[in-house]
Amino acid sequence: MTPRIGPIDPPYPPEVQAEFDKLMRGAPPLALFRTVARNPRVLQRMMAGSLLDRGSISLRGRELMILRVCARCGAEYEWGVHVAAFGAKAQWTPAQLHSTVHGSAGDECWSPEDRVVIRMADRLHDTHRIDDALWQDLAAHFEPEQLVELIMLAGLYHAVSYMVNATGVQHEAFAPKFPMKASP
Repeated sequence: MTPRIGPIDPPYPPEVQAEFDKLMRGAPPLALFRTVARNPRVLQRMMAGSLLDRGSISLRGRELMILRVCARCGAEYEWGVHVAAFGAKAQWTPAQLHSTVHGSAGDECWSPEDRVVIRMADRLHDTHRIDDALWQDLAAHFEPEQLVELIMLAGLYHAVSYMVNATGVQHEAFAPKFPMKASP
């Protein structure tokens, strides 16, 4: 697919370069960020709302929420960028990566905490709510501030998924694509 909105090319306006410098720490800016930079105000707000810092949940929990949301939204671009950037630190196995796209919370590769994160991502995606039973399960694993962070991650990565899917952001060469679905 040809991008519907192409990314900007260097040289970047000074305010955009400043955002890229803060975010990318010397690496070339991702196609997603160069696309959003078509509107520098939105890029600045997007960067201000980022939850990719050392938050109240583990890197693994954060990344699992992001991978599952991106997979459920069909956002292969963002899924692949996160696998490439954080996969080793999160210690994903091939079975777990496959399950984020094609599996369920019931897959044997998941810990109890991982399962409840996947259930949360799926329920929010499907119903935009969390029922009382799931909330009790979540509360057994996470503190209130962690639940707020997980919910906001789900919403933020729905927005990111909308952006990459609607604008046709081109795949990054370094990022993996969704794993193939296993034959029955």
